[in-house]
Amino acid sequence: MPSPTPVPPRDRADTPWRSEGAPPSPPPKKKGLPGGWRGLILAALIVYLVANLVLSFFNEGDEPTISYTEFSKQVAAGNVSKIYSKGDAIQGELKAKQPLPDGDKGDYTKFVTQRPAFADDALWAELTKQNVTVTASPVVVQRSFFANLLISLAPMLLLVLLWVVIARRMGSGMGGMGALGRKAPPKPVELETGARRTTFEDVAGIDEVEGELNDVVDFLKNPQAYRKMGARMPGGVLLSGPPGTGKTLLARAVAGEAGVPFFSASASEFIEMIVGVGASRVRELFTEARKVAPAIIFIDEIDTIGRARGGGSAMGGHDEREQTLNQILTEMDGFSGSEGVIVLAATNRADVLDPALTRPGRFDRMVVVSPPDRSGREAILRIHTRDIPLAEGVDLAHVARTTPGMTGADLANLANEAALLAVKRQQTQVTRADLSDALEKVQLGAERSLIMPEEERRRTAYHESGHALLGMLQPGADPVRKITIVPRGRALGVTLSTPDADRYAYTEPYLRGRIIGALGGMAAEHVVYDVITTGAENDLEQVTNIVRGMVGRWGMSERIGRLTAIPSDGQSPYGLSAAPATLDAVDHEMRRIVDECYLEACRLLGDHRPQLDALAEALLAAETLDEPAAYAAAGIARLTKGHGTD
Repeated sequence: MPSPTPVPPRDRADTPWRSEGAPPSPPPKKKGLPGGWRGLILAALIVYLVANLVLSFFNEGDEPTISYTEFSKQVAAGNVSKIYSKGDAIQGELKAKQPLPDGDKGDYTKFVTQRPAFADDALWAELTKQNVTVTASPVVVQRSFFANLLISLAPMLLLVLLWVVIARRMGSGMGGMGALGRKAPPKPVELETGARRTTFEDVAGIDEVEGELNDVVDFLKNPQAYRKMGARMPGGVLLSGPPGTGKTLLARAVAGEAGVPFFSASASEFIEMIVGVGASRVRELFTEARKVAPAIIFIDEIDTIGRARGGGSAMGGHDEREQTLNQILTEMDGFSGSEGVIVLAATNRADVLDPALTRPGRFDRMVVVSPPDRSGREAILRIHTRDIPLAEGVDLAHVARTTPGMTGADLANLANEAALLAVKRQQTQVTRADLSDALEKVQLGAERSLIMPEEERRRTAYHESGHALLGMLQPGADPVRKITIVPRGRALGVTLSTPDADRYAYTEPYLRGRIIGALGGMAAEHVVYDVITTGAENDLEQVTNIVRGMVGRWGMSERIGRLTAIPSDGQSPYGLSAAPATLDAVDHEMRRIVDECYLEACRLLGDHRPQLDALAEALLAAETLDEPAAYAAAGIARLTKGHGTD
């Protein structure tokens, strides 16, 4: 389904939620001095403190500085009464006043001078001879009482400042810390001038979901009709589905269709280190939504805080999450139909949500948002290419047919990649080739400029030909769309097979055929070279996932029986939770099925070795073969019946 049309709300920077679609609120009145005067007063106070600190750092006298030569003359003349030195500096007092040196007006009795390091005169002997009193002391910084007080309080002031900063980051929470960090409640704001709201016109491929949500839109538009019939709209609607199917877009479309304020928040934004902060934010969000009702509150990824409760942690992280969840449950329980506030939430994991969250009265309605079918993909492509100039001959229906399993986000990315390629190629329109190349880039990865040795290139050709030939030979297998030995992404070569029609259930023969086809590359290397390389790593991962589902989830093993959907605890082997004996049996059955499929792959390739060689040689010559060329090179007619169906 398409990604949402960007609507830039004027958000409050200090709140974790956003709202749009309501009339502008008057700016809050500021109390006290204007912000400019407060800044000036604060700056003046800082300058005053720094100046006092600097000026009081040293408590120096006002003695004039004289040269050491002048000082020596006064000592020899017996005019020095006493000496008191600090470090290398010599300070003293004369018996009789002397005129200031350098022609300055006035005279002096106290002085200060500096004895040169190279002086070798007998200063001490001369001072003793003249009976001069000498007092020496180390250099000590003389500070005022104010400076000493400021320096002693500096560590405490820094700690208080750090505490205030942390409290502000925590937001409005419990006790004194929450009060210091309390943020302003969210206020709905109007749309930016000229901004376009997302509506159901921007949604395609999920008509049944739109029908479910149209009830919500109608209630928000005409609440009186429902009240007259005694009907009550659901307090909450849960949108569940794989990533990229457009759950957030649907929530925005509901708000756009109804023309009501839309408060949006991610569930993770409510979780903080201090227990109770998230619950306080939830209260503020619901309070503000009620003030502008009718309104919509949308909580994305609600499984972050809505997981089933139980257990805890020493750090209190679970306590914060559970308190936030409890607050959401309380707020939703307090709703009445007359308030006109509806909660929409989205999740990819509805199975992990707390039962108290999904019970009637809270999230009354669960809407499953699935990947679109072929007609839905075509409609989504038309939405995403509305602003893209398409060349004649571009068949969006054909593109939709070759993209089974893609979500709306995938299709939006495909259209964008095609437009980027057209710009790179300096074209004025997006052509069919651009869409084809963009699809290859999305599905197979970007091409790499890698020079392979000829022997390794030939082995890669046989590897990909093994995949392709087994896909052509097996009834019910997905048809081969493209083969290439051009390195893409992490792969040295790629074989692309997709069904002709969307599949919603898989039979055991089809799954075995998938395993045989995935093992075709390794089997071809074994048949031709009698060696196995590391190139089958991704193939083996696919095989393991398929056979694990067959044995542990779908009951396709006689030995294991019908133990469908064995739950996983996240730690057991194969992602299954069962008795050790059962896990051993699962392991044995998985190995048996894979070994049987591998032997079948080797047998088929050995029986059709000439076709394997012909396909590999054609691939070495062309590097990339599309569907008709691949079938022609192998000498196999494309089965219009049987491929894509069982």
